[in-house]
Amino acid sequence: MADPNFVLLYVDSPTASADFYAGLLGKPPVEASPTFAMFALSSGVMLGLWSKHTVQPAATATGGGAELAFAVADVNAVRAMHEDWRRRGLRILQEPTDLDFGHTFVALDPDGHRLRVFTPGGN
Repeated sequence: MADPNFVLLYVDSPTASADFYAGLLGKPPVEASPTFAMFALSSGVMLGLWSKHTVQPAATATGGGAELAFAVADVNAVRAMHEDWRRRGLRILQEPTDLDFGHTFVALDPDGHRLRVFTPGGN
């Protein structure tokens, strides 16, 4: 059986979302068109941004129902990313805090997809 290796987010404008993620990830998309953009992540997972207006079959849900999670080395890295993303103008849904699994914060992309940054165990 194959493991999932693509994450697809339904977005209003793949072009605008590709610009947003290119800045956030520090790399350009490997594929881009008016209805779809794709990023190759260092983990091997592909991040696709598909127009919610053209996805087939039509999507019944869009942003906010799941999270993209970014594991980082330590609390200082969580805080640094929080400050960087705040400066970039990302909407912060949850300020840095300690939860059962570690130190974390949550921001939103332009389509309302949740972006969680965390360090496991809060070290």
